[in-house]
Amino acid sequence: MSGATVRALLREARPKQWVKNVLVFAAPGAAGALDNGSDLWRTVALFVAFCLVSSGTYYWNDIHDVVADRQHPTKRERPIASGAVTVATAKAFGTLLLALGLGVAFAFGWRVGGVVLGYVVLTTVYSIALKHVAVVDLVVVAGGFVLRAIAGAVVTGVPMSTWFVLCTSFGSLFIVTGKRFAELRELGDSAGTRASLDSYSLQFLQTVLSVSVGATLVTYCIWAFEVREVSGSNWPFYELSIVPMLTALLRYTLVLEQGHGSAPEEIFAADRWLQAMGALWIIVFGLGVYVG
Repeated sequence: MSGATVRALLREARPKQWVKNVLVFAAPGAAGALDNGSDLWRTVALFVAFCLVSSGTYYWNDIHDVVADRQHPTKRERPIASGAVTVATAKAFGTLLLALGLGVAFAFGWRVGGVVLGYVVLTTVYSIALKHVAVVDLVVVAGGFVLRAIAGAVVTGVPMSTWFVLCTSFGSLFIVTGKRFAELRELGDSAGTRASLDSYSLQFLQTVLSVSVGATLVTYCIWAFEVREVSGSNWPFYELSIVPMLTALLRYTLVLEQGHGSAPEEIFAADRWLQAMGALWIIVFGLGVYVG
């Protein structure tokens, strides 16, 4: 196997997308469980499992979409669509990645494995049919993010607040809708390359963005106060964490209004203010967990 083929296989796995799997650390991190060696390595292993299965689903998604991708202005450069990776090779590697990821997940029990398998099934059904159904495609992709957060709680055995789940759900919907909004603005008349985009208007997506960002902030605020009450902390760190959260949400909304956001992972990797707000949130919330 040549070096060019190896690089194409790695590119098809989309390692930049692995940042999404950091969500598995959310529930155990908020519960202060990550300073326990056992919980930490279990969460890291789960992160690896999600990286493997998510890459596997990207392979199979691109196999299914190879014809459409070749007509897309940017997706035609993907390894399978461009011919850098043959369909037969992609099927073999995609299946291997899925098997390895599910194997790691089920090693921690059927509950953890079941959540990861549910993610694979949801993503597969999305790739085959649901991504062509307007609104449903937004909810399904957001559901994939929520399953990551749930898996992190299950693998470490930490309880999940209802408000935490709702915040994660609305936050995921906000990011997914923002991606669609940016794609529609970017593609314009070429939006027909994704069937569901034909059903959307910028005004509708802006409405969903407004609803989801507002719901994210409200549910986060309630969750933060709930955590403060449960912890019995005398310090207002949880409440103060609302400030960087609000700032990050507004900053990302501005980024979308400026015409960016079709690749959220690239925005987070390039926008220093979003990174600063993320780091500040981790510090402030972490003080609430470990000092308060």
